Amino acid sequence: MPCLHNHLWLQWLQEDSGTGGRAMNGEAVLVVGDEAHILELATRYLQNEGYQVLSAATGAEALQQIDREQPSLVILDRMLPDVDGWDVCRQIRGESALPIIMLTARSDDVDRIVGLELGADDHVTKPFNPRELVARARDVLRGADLASTGPDLMRAGPLTIDTVRREAHLGWSPLKFENQGVRSVAGNG
Repeated sequence: MPCLHNHLWLQWLQEDSGTGGRAMNGEAVLVVGDEAHILELATRYLQNEGYQVLSAATGAEALQQIDREQPSLVILDRMLPDVDGWDVCRQIRGESALPIIMLTARSDDVDRIVGLELGADDHVTKPFNPRELVARARDVLRGADLASTGPDLMRAGPLTIDTVRREAHLGWSPLKFENQGVRSVAGNG
């Protein structure tokens, strides 16, 4: 007999997936860069698509925001005042699978390739069309959701439930459940 919690969970996921590409759950995107006009442009277009936008002007501030706010995506400028964006990308990738889009003023292949080899999921060259940035953000987030979802892993926005390990996380923070709680949500109990 199917579990009511599982049915409600699946119904919510199905309703949430029909958003027409808009981020209806308010996923947080961290935009990192020290150029105010780029931050403002990216923020406006991402907010218009339903994303919650966070910003950081330095690499150090970005890493603090990631720990504190646990965004779903980082849009990271290659040139930052305190540290190279590649170093920030390397540090993020060493600790998580958080999706990263690199922004750079350089259009040569070397920048693009190095960023991808360090773990960036995509690359956008400045100046950029803000609609393209939003489309790439949506695509990277969709890919992250698909990659992290399998028969034993359920994900909706920042919530992830691993039915094999019987664990749940909100962003990067583990949620405390009694064993029965995870089994009920997963439909095993």
